[in-house]
Amino acid sequence: MEKQLRTESDSVGELSLDSAAYYGIQTLRAKVNFEITGTRISFAFVRNVVLIKKAAAVVNKSFGLLDTAKADAIIAACDEILHGKHRKDFIVDAVQGGAGTSANMNVNEVIANVAIEKLGGRKGDYSVISPNDDVNMEQSTNDVIPTAGKLTVLTLAAELIAELKRLHAALLQKAKEFNGILKMGRTQLQDAVPMRLGQAFRAFATAIDRSAKRIEASLSEMRTINLGATAIGTAINAREAYFTHITEELSQLTGENLRRADDLFDGTQNVDGFAAVSGTLKALAVNLSKMCNDLRLMSSGPRTGLGEIILPARQNGSSIMPGKINPVIPEVVNQVAFLVIGHDVTVTMAAEAGQLELNAFEPIIFYQLFESLRALTGAVKTLSDHCIVGIVANRERCAEWVNRSVGIVTALNPYIGYLKAAEIAKESLKTGESIKSIVLREGLMDEKKLDEVLDPLVLTEPCGGH
Repeated sequence: MEKQLRTESDSVGELSLDSAAYYGIQTLRAKVNFEITGTRISFAFVRNVVLIKKAAAVVNKSFGLLDTAKADAIIAACDEILHGKHRKDFIVDAVQGGAGTSANMNVNEVIANVAIEKLGGRKGDYSVISPNDDVNMEQSTNDVIPTAGKLTVLTLAAELIAELKRLHAALLQKAKEFNGILKMGRTQLQDAVPMRLGQAFRAFATAIDRSAKRIEASLSEMRTINLGATAIGTAINAREAYFTHITEELSQLTGENLRRADDLFDGTQNVDGFAAVSGTLKALAVNLSKMCNDLRLMSSGPRTGLGEIILPARQNGSSIMPGKINPVIPEVVNQVAFLVIGHDVTVTMAAEAGQLELNAFEPIIFYQLFESLRALTGAVKTLSDHCIVGIVANRERCAEWVNRSVGIVTALNPYIGYLKAAEIAKESLKTGESIKSIVLREGLMDEKKLDEVLDPLVLTEPCGGH
């Protein structure tokens, strides 16, 4: 069946588009111009743009700036979209030129056409409701888009922080479960001194908790918005009633305690707040990847590696080697970390590259930042559910490595001196005789004192646990 078309015009000319489409001519031009990633603008981002449009309509209606019937139709259209309708009509690519004008107009046109139908008109008849004059009233792309970006970061970061808290709890549980298991600590992949397996997992938990708090602290900048600044910070075309009340109304709609930037020029031209958030995500990625490196090393083998822990078997590890199981969950978290670290470079470059009164590169900042938040959320959830909670300690292997190591000789330094301890370590490595046996044979310490010095609690706690 042949599609029916309607014709719309703008300052560039005329275009025909599907008469069933709720988007309009400016959206269609953007779709043609920006076939870049094949990924549409995030619907989480769309929802936040729509919330801004709804807040604007509410304020403009309250103060008689916008006709009541038009305002009610716009608000009703916004509510439909917020409930998930018309998702297929948000068609512009996530990466686009124009500082986000295409994304803003895609939302403006869909809201306008939905509202037009509610007033009994036909899609594309912008004499009923104008995407620019009515839906975009008192606004500019340059204050709408960064504000929506900040709201989306807050939304996605809340999901990530919730997963980080779950991971932190899972790691603490393992720390408690493994607290009595002595293992060898290693530095530079060489034997160091004994520690408890639980201490390794507590250190993981501490790093994750610190990462979550760092992210949370960075989000305070996301609650300072430039809505009302319009084009560059002068608030041109924004009347006093709207300017005074829009931030408060948006706060009520979003449930976020938003505040208007003290310097609207700064709030419009500088996007270092997004770079700051991205930096905390990179730091989290570094901690996650380091932890997953350790999990892979500690579980290596199972017969010819360290084999101190056993990771849950999630799937076959090879199409050719029977019985092989790979650490696939830590591996995928490593890869997400690489992705996020690369995204942070992009965000940094885009934030730096803005000129004068506007940063034109917010679309790529949001594309990368939103993906980092989503990917990290998925990776952390996967790590918690499919790896950490199912880790089992290999007590026998841990004990074997401690017994075979000469690392405990370090504890004897205060009693027999570094040089003598080094001599004993070399002899133990050469002959296989235990450190304890050599010390007793040479009469360097009495057995009671030696056992006290080599007690696991003394070896693994500051001041012997006192």
